[in-house]
Amino acid sequence: MAAPSLLNWRRVSSFTGPVPRARHGHRAVAIRELMIIFGGGNEGIADELHVYNTVTNQWFLPAVRGDIPPGCAAHGFVCDGTRILVFGGMVEYGRYSNELYELQASRWLWKKVKPHPPSSGLPPCPRLGHSFSLYGNKCYLFGGLANESEDSNNNVPRYLNDFYELELQHGSGVVGWSIPVTKGIVPSPRESHTAVIYCKRDSGSPKMYIFGGMCGARLDDLWQLDLETMSWSKPETKGTVPLPRSLHTASVIGNKMYIFGGWVPHKGENIETSPHDCEWRCTSSFSYLNLDTAEWTTLVSDSQEDKKNSRPRPRAGHCAVAIGTRLYFWSGRDGYKKALNSQVCCKDLWYLDTEKPPAPSQVQLIKATTNSFHVKWDEVPTVEGYLLQLNTDLPYQAASSDSSASPNMQGVRMDPHRQGSNSIIPNSISDIVNSVKSEHTAMKGTSVKNKPDLKASNDSNASLHSSLSANASNHNSCVVDMLRKNEDPHTSANIGVLSSCLDLRTVIPETSVSSTVSSAQTMVTQQTIKTESSSTNGAVVKDETSLTAFSTKAEVDETCALPATKISRVEAHAATMPFSKETPSNPVAMVKAGERQWCDVGIFKNNTALVSQFYLLPKGKQSISKIGNADAPDYSLLKKQDLVPGTGYRFRVAAINGCGIGPFSKISEFKTCIPGFPGAPSAVRISKNVEGIHLSWEPPTSPSGNILEYSAYLAIRTAQIQDNPSQLVFMRIYCGLKTSCIVTAGQLANAHIDYTSRPAIVFRISAKNEKGYGPATQVRWLQGNNKKAPLN
Repeated sequence: MAAPSLLNWRRVSSFTGPVPRARHGHRAVAIRELMIIFGGGNEGIADELHVYNTVTNQWFLPAVRGDIPPGCAAHGFVCDGTRILVFGGMVEYGRYSNELYELQASRWLWKKVKPHPPSSGLPPCPRLGHSFSLYGNKCYLFGGLANESEDSNNNVPRYLNDFYELELQHGSGVVGWSIPVTKGIVPSPRESHTAVIYCKRDSGSPKMYIFGGMCGARLDDLWQLDLETMSWSKPETKGTVPLPRSLHTASVIGNKMYIFGGWVPHKGENIETSPHDCEWRCTSSFSYLNLDTAEWTTLVSDSQEDKKNSRPRPRAGHCAVAIGTRLYFWSGRDGYKKALNSQVCCKDLWYLDTEKPPAPSQVQLIKATTNSFHVKWDEVPTVEGYLLQLNTDLPYQAASSDSSASPNMQGVRMDPHRQGSNSIIPNSISDIVNSVKSEHTAMKGTSVKNKPDLKASNDSNASLHSSLSANASNHNSCVVDMLRKNEDPHTSANIGVLSSCLDLRTVIPETSVSSTVSSAQTMVTQQTIKTESSSTNGAVVKDETSLTAFSTKAEVDETCALPATKISRVEAHAATMPFSKETPSNPVAMVKAGERQWCDVGIFKNNTALVSQFYLLPKGKQSISKIGNADAPDYSLLKKQDLVPGTGYRFRVAAINGCGIGPFSKISEFKTCIPGFPGAPSAVRISKNVEGIHLSWEPPTSPSGNILEYSAYLAIRTAQIQDNPSQLVFMRIYCGLKTSCIVTAGQLANAHIDYTSRPAIVFRISAKNEKGYGPATQVRWLQGNNKKAPLN
C-alpha cells in the first residue's frame, strides 16, 4: 500500500493566458499535452471552450466556429482522437438537454449531429449528471437526472438508470442510438456518479465500472458491466471502500481507477436513517481501485484533510484529466454558504504523478568533438527533468592504423574479424542480388524526434518547428565497397563503420502550412504540413505527412515559399555510434557484471545536453544520485572531470517526476573525436532525375585540412540483414572530389528499405583529408507508407 506521505502534489502557480473563471459542473478531456475544458457554471453557465497546454503552462481560448453549442453543465464529454463529443447537460436552471455536438479540435469546428433513434424504444431524454464513456467506436450512456415537469421553473427530479449505446462513424459523425439488452441486476438510478472503461492489456473483455453517485442520498456501490456479454455484476472488493459520494472524479491510469473529491457525509451521521436531512461536505480524500485485483487503497483519508497547502483542498464538481501517468485537477466548489446562497469555487490547478516515469530511449549522439558530445534522447511526457550519467571503464580496442582507408576514424574501433560485429562481405554485386529476400525487416533502432519547441510559444518571433525524425542504429554496420575498380583486395577500405554526425541545433525549419492564424488564436492543426530544413551541418528535409501538430500563433510563421527545385523527402539521422550493445538497465546488475561506476553528468530540464564534463564519484560510491527520490545531489561539493579526446564513454539517462527517478535507458557508447579528421558533410539534398536520383552535399564546416575525396554509401538488401535487421550493409556508390553523384535506378533497386519509423532508404556520406575519413552524415530518404519500389 502506498503511504500518503509519498504523494507529491504540485500546484501550478506559473502560467500565462486567459485563465477561465472558477466553476463547477464542467468537464475536461486530454488531447496529447492539452487539457480541454468546456461548460460548468458559477453565476451563470459557461459556454467558452478553454485549453490549457501542460507543457508550456499556457491557457488560451481557441476561436471556435460552426454550430457552437450553448453553455451547459453536468454534461457528457468524451474524446476520440481529435474529435470531442458533448451530450446533454443543464443549459439553464430546470432545463436539460439531450442534444449531441461534435467538435473537430483540429479545426476548432463545432457541428450539431443527429443520431438515428433506437430501432425499438425512445432516444435518451434530456438529462444532467449522467455518465458518457467511450470505448472503440461506441459511447455508453448511463443514468442521470431528468426533470419530470414541462415547466423548467417547477423542477420535479427523476433519477435514471437507463443505458444506451451510441455508434460513431470513423473520423466524424455518428450512426445512431441503440438500447442494448443486458443481463443481471441493473444498478439503481443515480446521477453525478462516475463511469470508466478498462480492459486488461493481455486478456479479458472491456468492462465499464460505475461508482457512487446521488439518488436522494450519496452512494458508495461499485458496479461492473462486461461490454462483450452485456452482463451487470457487483464485484467483491478488498480494502477500505471510499465514503459514499457524488460529484467526484474517476480517472484510469494503468490498471488503477483513481477517485478524488466529491460530496461526502459528515462524520458520525447516520445517513441510512436520515438521508435527505443529512449534512454533507466536500472532501479531498483520494483512493484508487486496482482493477485487476479489485482492491481499494486509501492514499489520503478524510482524517488527513486538515493539512493545508500541501494538497488540493476539499472540492466537488471539479474536473480531472490523465495525461500520461500524471493527473491534473482544476476548479470545483469547496462549500455552500447558505447565508449567501452561493457556491464557493476554487480556481486552483494541481497535478500529481501517480508512478515513476518509464525509461527514456537510448541516448543519441547529435555531434561529437574532441572534448564534448551533444546528445539527446526521446522526450518522456510529463516529467520534470532527466538524470544523465556516464562511465569510462570501457574495453575499447585501438583504432586501425591504416587511417587513410578507414571511412570513420573519429571514435570507432575497427575490428573486421570480431565475431558478430560485421557482415560477411559479398565478393560481387551478383552475390548481393542472389542473396536478396523479397521481404524487408525493420532495423532495430531508437527514434529521436526534434519536437516542436512548445516552450517558445510566448515568443512572438518563434516559428512552428515541425517534427524532424532522426533514427539511428546503435549497432555495428558493415560498409561494402562494390564500385571502386582495380583496388587492392586486402585494403581495409572495404570494411568500416560509419557514424552520423549531425548538429541538429543549427537546423532551422521553414514551415509551409495551408492556412495562417490570427494573432489572438491558438489552434490544433490536423493538415498536411510540408517542411524544408537545412543546416550548416545537416540535411535538407522535405517531409510531407498528415499529422496533428499542436501550436500557438506565436509558433506559426508566414507561409514560406518552397524552392523551385524538387527536393525529395529525407530525414537526417542523429549521430549514434553504431557499436553500442544492449545491456541491462538495472544499475546494480551492471555494477556486478562489470564493476563499472556511473558518474552524474547532471540533471537536465530538457531532452538535450552538451556534455564536456562529468562529476567524479566520492571514494567507494557506485553512484552519487539518490535513486529513491528526485532530489538533486549537491554537485558543488563534487570534483569535475573533463572529457578526453579519442576516449570512449557509455551513457544512460533516466526521467524524473514527482515520484522520483525512473529506470535508466539502455546504454549507448560514443567516442570523442581524434583531432585532425574532417567533419561530416552537410546540407544533403536529394532530387529525382531521368537516371535515378541526384545526391548532393556541401563540404564539412570543419575540414581540418584539404578534402581529398568523398565517399557515398547506400544501405542494400542482403540475406544477412533479413536475419539481423539491426546490422545494415552498405555499398559504396561514389568516391571522388565532387560534392554530388548520380544514384541510378539499378542501384536503387537493391536498396534496403528501413522501417524503423517511416519507410526510408538510407545513405551515408563522409569526407577524407590527409589524416583519413571523418564521421559520416546519414540521411533517410522517405518512401511513403507503401512498399513500392523507389522512385514510384
